[in-house]
Amino acid sequence: MPSCTLPISPEPPDWSAARQELRDLLTAAGWSAELIADAELALHELFVNAWKHGGSPAPVVVVALLADRALRTLRVSVADDSPALPEQRTRSADPYELSGRGLHLVRSLTHRFGAAPHRRGGKRVWFELDSAA
Repeated sequence: MPSCTLPISPEPPDWSAARQELRDLLTAAGWSAELIADAELALHELFVNAWKHGGSPAPVVVVALLADRALRTLRVSVADDSPALPEQRTRSADPYELSGRGLHLVRSLTHRFGAAPHRRGGKRVWFELDSAA
C-alpha cells in the first residue's frame, strides 16, 4: 500500500493556548509587562519556525519557571520533527528579505538561546530569560 503524507497547512497552527499559559505564569510570578512581551515574542518566533522550517503541524511547547533566591529564569523550548539545527548566521538578513530575522530577534530578546537534537529524531529550540527575584 502506498504511503501518503498530508501537506502542512499554509496557515500556522494556533499558538494562543501556549501564549496564554506563558502570560498567566509570568503574570502570577510578578514579571514585568516588558519581560512578558519579550517572552511572548520569542515564543512566537520559535513556534512559527517549528511549523515553517521544522515541519511540525503542532509544535510541542514546554515552559518552565526556575527560581533561586536572587534570580528567576524562564525556560521555553519548542520541539519540531526536523533534525536540522537552526543556522547560526553571523550577520542579519538583507533588510528586503521576507524572512531570516526571527532567530536574531530571539537572541536579542533573551539571555540565552540554543538548539539540541532529541531522541525521536527532531530537535528542541529553546531560550532562557532572567528576572530578578
